Amino acid sequence: MTRRFFGTDGIRGRTNSGKLTAAMAMRVGQAAGRHFRRGDHRHRVVIGKDTRLSGYMMESALVAGFTSSGVDVIMTGPLPTPAIAMLTREMRADLGVMISASHNLYEDNGIKLFGPDGFKLSDEDELAIEALMDEEPVLADAPEIGRARRIEDARGRYIHAIKQSVGPAMRFDDLKVVIDCANGAAYHVAPSAIWELGAEIVTLGVEPNGTNINRGVGSTALDAVKAKVVEVGADIGIALDGDADRLIVVDEKGRTVDGDQIMALIADRMADKGVLTGGGVVATVMSNLGLERHLAERGLTLERTKVGDRYVLERMKEGGFNVGGEQSGHMILLDHGTTGDGTIAALRVLSSMVWSGKPASELLHVFDPVPQLLKNVRYESGSPLDADAVKRAIAEAESELSGKGRLVIRASGTEPLIRVMAEGDDAQQVERVVDTICDAVRAAA
Repeated sequence: MTRRFFGTDGIRGRTNSGKLTAAMAMRVGQAAGRHFRRGDHRHRVVIGKDTRLSGYMMESALVAGFTSSGVDVIMTGPLPTPAIAMLTREMRADLGVMISASHNLYEDNGIKLFGPDGFKLSDEDELAIEALMDEEPVLADAPEIGRARRIEDARGRYIHAIKQSVGPAMRFDDLKVVIDCANGAAYHVAPSAIWELGAEIVTLGVEPNGTNINRGVGSTALDAVKAKVVEVGADIGIALDGDADRLIVVDEKGRTVDGDQIMALIADRMADKGVLTGGGVVATVMSNLGLERHLAERGLTLERTKVGDRYVLERMKEGGFNVGGEQSGHMILLDHGTTGDGTIAALRVLSSMVWSGKPASELLHVFDPVPQLLKNVRYESGSPLDADAVKRAIAEAESELSGKGRLVIRASGTEPLIRVMAEGDDAQQVERVVDTICDAVRAAA
């Protein structure tokens, strides 16, 4: 069945344009409220958001949808996506909703849904909700309309929970940390948690105004945090994205450390302690071949999935893995949460620095990555990957890289982009292969 609203990470788009409107959000609330009815008890949903201007509009529309279908609503205000997943589970809610477009700029917004267990919804649940959105809503009788209220201690609950991930004895007293919150959902909780554990903190991206989320700051705009780390002589920089479910690290020399190196560090430490489960790590097809080789040297596996942290999580649950993630910085640590959590991952990195006594530049260079190149080609309509010339270019590239590297071609789940990635030991060959395929895609677009 074709999806009309849900993509690889919930519903996302430009606000008040196309599918992302207040009317659609109200329909989502009515349909999701109906789909998650599980008995005769008073049903409850937790709704959080990031700092986008449109968050107020989307929140109000969702509240109207849920309450009109007889579901009570608890609103938290701005909080990271993983905090909403945690609160959904701990407050015994029937559903959780995060209003966010993650790393996109403020003009976009989105809706992510969590089940009562705190995990993102399955494809089947999302398709069922889409089907109900096409039906006439089932409205509650007047006495059964839901109530809505805000809770004031949500931030404190989340801060307390994530601090438990590093144990009661861990302190960061000797660390100077630059924390960039992208003017997003973690602008209060992430600096507070790291400061409470003893670190000296320097903050960036902690003054949201509704329109500056991810603008020049955060995990997709690293120049600011790199410059600040070097300027203040920090031990490390932590850059979160708009909803704080992922991170990118900057070492003390101002160099970028991606999610593959972070996964390798966390997995190595857990394997040494005998607490890594599943026999390895789950990542996507985009993770570097160097990570796979490093894990193999330790007798560990790298299980690959298609792109999207939801697919990483599905494989983790199937195979009993407790560490997984994406090169882009999603880190899923199932011992501590049900979705990616950039702040928890940051605390684990800082703990490893304290435990090892090594600088970030040494600690976080776990393996030598093989040359890897990713380029995006925008298209207007249709499917360029179906063109014969594109198919021939891909087949020739696969033949050339056989035994020497990998090729990954995919359409973005959130934008009209074809993503072309190749990696191998020969950097010039990798670049040539990627450019050839990109040229073919452009010609067909």
